[in-house]
Amino acid sequence: MHSDSWRPTASLETLRLRAELLAQIRQFCADRGLLEVETPALSAAGVPDLGLEQMTVKAAGLGTGPCYLQTSPEYAMKRLLAADTGDIYQICRVFRDEELGRWHEPEFTLFEWYRVGWDEDQLMSEVESLLVTLLQPHRRLTPTVRMSYQDAFHDFLRVDPLGDDAKLRAALSREAINIPADISGNGVLDLALSQVIIPRLDPHAISFIYDFPASQAALAKIKFQEPPVAARFEAFSGGIELANGFGELTEPDEQRQRFDKDLALRHRGGRHGPPLDERFLEALRHGLPPCAGVAVGVDRVVALAAGLTNIAATMSFAHGSESS
Repeated sequence: MHSDSWRPTASLETLRLRAELLAQIRQFCADRGLLEVETPALSAAGVPDLGLEQMTVKAAGLGTGPCYLQTSPEYAMKRLLAADTGDIYQICRVFRDEELGRWHEPEFTLFEWYRVGWDEDQLMSEVESLLVTLLQPHRRLTPTVRMSYQDAFHDFLRVDPLGDDAKLRAALSREAINIPADISGNGVLDLALSQVIIPRLDPHAISFIYDFPASQAALAKIKFQEPPVAARFEAFSGGIELANGFGELTEPDEQRQRFDKDLALRHRGGRHGPPLDERFLEALRHGLPPCAGVAVGVDRVVALAAGLTNIAATMSFAHGSESS
């Protein structure tokens, strides 16, 4: 180990910028009357989402089974919303297993907030205001872009993402994109989005893609049935995803059905199926008010503002660095 391995991953200049941006986020929320809350990072229940893997820990005081570190504070924050807190936000550390790379760390900072009585379109506008506030002093921004998921695939690949899978695969082949043999359905859509569409978005714009397929929004309400589209959006800039937002699903039976479906797919694939968060489901049954919520990756925003090419350089001590 090198003698200077104890040093921070981020420069002091970047750490000061990070502190400045966090203060701006809190001021942004204070100006709009959002209540700052804190919820546990540790839970005896897990998240069945097929796109996430949770970290497990032992906590003898909570029982004999494994406990889970939060991938997002979403479930707990929705329990607060069901208790009539009104608009709330949280800045917290979250944990996701099997994630380490240029724009991924197993532990990172998430800014998540919820607006009661809003839909995802209103929230998109507020996300735009936040990102402009944080980025414009540090980075040239061109006019914001909004496009539907279907329009994005049509514009960049000339295919309907909700249509024939064979046509999508053919379009990817024309782009010289290799499709692994073990992916299908949403996996092919994700490949097309990450490898073709996102790299072709204006890197200087804040770009929103909205109306995702219903199969890619486990916690969002269904917006249209034909085709099946969910009230979900993502925001991008600089070639990376910065935010993921939903018009939230409030119907408890539908939410349980989605969880059960994901658990069944996990078991079928030989993956761990965590116990469901029954308190969250009970909060939905009590009554979650109509709302929209979004999560913003703070480390990625800091990296863009600082002109950095990875999120490790925004963190005091990045895990990728710590393990080397």
